Amino acid sequence: MQYRTLGKTGERVSILGFGCMRLPVIGDNPVRIDEKTASGMIHTAVDAGVNYFDTAYPYHSTNFGQPGASEPFVGKVLREGLRDRVHLATKLPSWLVQSRADMDRLLEEQLKRLQTDRIDFYLVHSLNQGYWDNLLRHDLFDFLEKALASGKIRYAGFSFHDELPLYKRIVDAWDWSFSQIMYNYLDEDFQAGKEGMAYASARNLGTVVMEPLRGGTLVNGLPEAARSLLTRQGSDWGPVEWALHWLWKQPDVHVTLSGMSTPEQLAQNLKLAGEVNGSVWGEEEDRLIARVKQTILEKQRVNCTACGYCLPCPHGVNIPRNFSLCNDFHMLQDLQARGRYHGLLTEEARASNCIQCGECLEKCPQQIDIPTELLHVAELFS
Repeated sequence: MQYRTLGKTGERVSILGFGCMRLPVIGDNPVRIDEKTASGMIHTAVDAGVNYFDTAYPYHSTNFGQPGASEPFVGKVLREGLRDRVHLATKLPSWLVQSRADMDRLLEEQLKRLQTDRIDFYLVHSLNQGYWDNLLRHDLFDFLEKALASGKIRYAGFSFHDELPLYKRIVDAWDWSFSQIMYNYLDEDFQAGKEGMAYASARNLGTVVMEPLRGGTLVNGLPEAARSLLTRQGSDWGPVEWALHWLWKQPDVHVTLSGMSTPEQLAQNLKLAGEVNGSVWGEEEDRLIARVKQTILEKQRVNCTACGYCLPCPHGVNIPRNFSLCNDFHMLQDLQARGRYHGLLTEEARASNCIQCGECLEKCPQQIDIPTELLHVAELFS
């Protein structure tokens, strides 16, 4: 296992982190964790050197408004002699905060659910413009400073789901220790992206990467042409190997969270993390990934560059974000895009709120028939 120092925290963390959002479950019930299998996987991971475990308040619940089964389960397993061998990360559910007191209450609840007196890495969960504005109104920084001073949390960071300019503003707003961003070879320029990661690194913030396989779609949803490119003569690498090695070759990626749901996935990830020092990555590999990326992008439905010229929509529709989710579905057969459409976009921001006024048409440099495509998005995700 290879380790890196997570920014200004100075903590030595494994490059492979265990994401506890997708633990094995019994049947199709997301709240019924297969405790025997999942416990065995966590013990195996720790014994192999994985020391960063990430969970959150709503993981393994039926909806993000409710506390899930992940935190209590992870807390119970770590009590089996593992707690002092790992860094435990969880997150403040931003969307549930309606007052300053809510933050204190939620942190206390999470400490009890995790059966611990401290949380090593505490993140403000899923920041976007709306959550950020609300948290600032309720004195977020006072909460974090007091939680740090009390020892209930050791380091404070945030996870992010919005555009690059907001990411930079949040990085500069307070003395954070680290951030967590969505990043993979297809989403190099999406949300915070590579530029945001470099911006954070220049300020000595650590970077934790989520969605390295894009929820599995960079494995299961790859177009056949892209999959064929990744099968090279003389190489036994497949889609997982290429995606993870692409991330691990970058020194600013400190932890890569993998949501492993089976012992087989864990074994594969551990093997790869153990081979990083011996792997070779050069210009030829970069060119191959660029070709794979282009092959995937050719499958996109809407040629939207997210320039934002069409905004603001007079009715509040987030046009670029709707098109991004639509392209996710078409490029990688990403069935989870529907969940993100309903979960990450407000009702006003969804394509279904488009009234076909056409005001956006003359603003689009790509000359996209925006109203027609928004109709498609609304029908696709309805």
